[in-house]
Amino acid sequence: MGFRIVARTVVALLLASLLGLQPLRAHPASRAAVAAPASTGIYLVFPFENEGSSPHLDWLGEGLEHLVISRLSAGGEEVYSRSGRISELERYGLPASAKLSHATMLRMAQDLDADYVILGSFHSDGASLTVEARLLVVSPATLLPKTRESGRLDSLMDLATRLTWKLLGERGSYGVTLTDFAKKQRPLRLDAFEHYIRGLTAIEDDGKIRDLREAARLEPTWPDPDYALGDLYFSRNDCNSALPWFARVPKEHDRYAESVFSAGVCYLLLGNPQRAEETFRSLQTSAPAAPLLADSPELLNDLALAKARQGKAAAAETDLRRAMELGPDEDDYPVNLGLLALRANDFKAAAVDFREAIEREPDNPEDRSLLIYALEKAGKQDEAEEERSEAAESFGPNGVQAIHMDAKNAESWARLERLRTELDPAELRPEFRIAPDPNGADAPGAAAVSVVAHVRSGRQALAANQLDAATKQFQAALAADPRSSSAHRGLAEIARKQGRLDEAVKELQASLIARNSAAVRTMLARVYLEQKKPDLARAEVEKALKLAPNYAEAKQLLEHLQKSGDTKPDEGVR
Repeated sequence: MGFRIVARTVVALLLASLLGLQPLRAHPASRAAVAAPASTGIYLVFPFENEGSSPHLDWLGEGLEHLVISRLSAGGEEVYSRSGRISELERYGLPASAKLSHATMLRMAQDLDADYVILGSFHSDGASLTVEARLLVVSPATLLPKTRESGRLDSLMDLATRLTWKLLGERGSYGVTLTDFAKKQRPLRLDAFEHYIRGLTAIEDDGKIRDLREAARLEPTWPDPDYALGDLYFSRNDCNSALPWFARVPKEHDRYAESVFSAGVCYLLLGNPQRAEETFRSLQTSAPAAPLLADSPELLNDLALAKARQGKAAAAETDLRRAMELGPDEDDYPVNLGLLALRANDFKAAAVDFREAIEREPDNPEDRSLLIYALEKAGKQDEAEEERSEAAESFGPNGVQAIHMDAKNAESWARLERLRTELDPAELRPEFRIAPDPNGADAPGAAAVSVVAHVRSGRQALAANQLDAATKQFQAALAADPRSSSAHRGLAEIARKQGRLDEAVKELQASLIARNSAAVRTMLARVYLEQKKPDLARAEVEKALKLAPNYAEAKQLLEHLQKSGDTKPDEGVR
């Protein structure tokens, strides 16, 4: 989902509203203004306000939000989920239950690149229900007239369907009959739905569990409560309770990938790395989102940990180096790579990896502790003392703790490993991608966020073989940071795929200037082989092995070079 630049007129209206100069009003000709939209657009839905009903019915506010979202989605419309709305509120520093002005809703919609906002209110006497909703067009900023639906409270599902269908018609000619629209909606028991919403919004975990379990009991084939329960137990580190609920989430559910990933994390926490590896691999191969997840650094990191715990050090190193390239600002991946080197008693290589982690995250005292430990084990006492002195200045005399490790104790390693417990939502749902401010003034660190977001999007497009889209994303990353090693590497991979080998070499060399990497040097060696330059290829792979002596791909390529005088790369080492 691309993020468009907001028109000046919208900004002017927003500022006027924020300053209280003029509230947003429905324009008499507003229906004509949006009578024939160029596309259906993207929707952002907010909870409905309780106007005069008993507080016992407050759950209907988020209930109506959920129903409108689900009906829009079932009707084929693009719509932000409740999680997407809450995530955006957190960026604003607001609670999920905050009551927002129209101006704030408009601003959020602009930031999320939504085309329409749906807001509304309800009133109920406990038996009957009246709901009013309005469509707020983002550009040009226009608040359309109210749409009203009334009926018995126990007809909530049908009422929400009629209301949503009418709102879709507010944009202009919708072209789907109410009967056909209703057929697309999942039938649900009202009592199950109420328990589900109450479970989502409850403050205490016990209340959440009680209501979500009741929702799952009343609607045993409805996967939403299943995922919510699994996620709740997972957040409490109760993996034995979480796993059965995650197993009930079907492949077609929009949270399937997250449920499988969390299950894989659980298997690691429960000491079953083989099952964890199988679970993570299934996300890369058979999950609906497999093309997006093949290059997920979080997934690669945890998959590497599962392999490492089974003694598959070479395969684990390959995955971690890939994760390092894809997550250039994360220190967890080089830390795990350093721990892998420590397992092999390669203390010099471990020190290199821990230094890399410190460059990425200078304020993490544990990274510094690990570097000092590796330097001492490597016999470099002077360097260790220098690092200890710098650490004392940065973190105080007690800021860096000594590392005590029992090499034969699996728990000792597990305590130091950096396990990622959730996927980056942007890899699965575009609503979580942060739109970079064209003026670069989003917030501190906005440029870094922009670079990472563009690189991630580029990797996803590249995995799907969408080379033009990938090129645009990597170029956008370089526009924000010309030294982005990952963006240069991405462009090199595209150039190589398209047979532009000289350009691939230039991009890889630019990547190495920004960050010396064994993985990039190995890729450069392969390109040199394709150019029939074996001497240059050998030089690069030898440099790669100096950086990472146990890097499996580099060792395999060097072995090929030693065994064969061919100028073409072996198919097995691509």
